[in-house]
This record gives sequence, C-alpha cells and structure tokens, in this order.
Amino acid sequence: MKLTAYTYIGITTVLLFLFVITSAMNFSFGWIFYTSIIGQIAIVFMVYKVLIDRYHTNKTFKDFYEDCPVREENYR
Repeated sequence: MKLTAYTYIGITTVLLFLFVITSAMNFSFGWIFYTSIIGQIAIVFMVYKVLIDRYHTNKTFKDFYEDCPVREENYR
C-alpha cells in the first residue's frame, strides 16, 4: 500500500499532539523527551516525502483561486 503525503502529515500531527498531551499532563521526562525526538524526526521525514511527492496539476498562477475567479482586466 502506497502512503500519500497526506498520510505522513496526519501521522506527524498525531505525534506532535501526543507530545503536547504528554507535556501538559506532566508525564515523566523520558516520555516527553522521546515523543519530542520522534516528532522532530517525523517532521523531517514528512517534509522530505511532501517535497518528493509526484503530485501534478494543470493549474497555473493565471488560474488563481477556483472559488474566486479573477477577471482578465487591466486595473490601471
């Protein structure tokens, strides 16, 4: 099964929420330290996976936003 970039983003988000929860609930230093290290590694891995993802679109900057089309007028 191929994992998409969104899956890596979700896993990293869950790990970092786990870090926040462990630090807010005064867990032992070992748990907080290891969740922070694993979270930092997950961030680096997530950024790498997002950057090498083979996502392709036909949209350009000329298309702007799909929900707010821009008129092709000269605003001088």
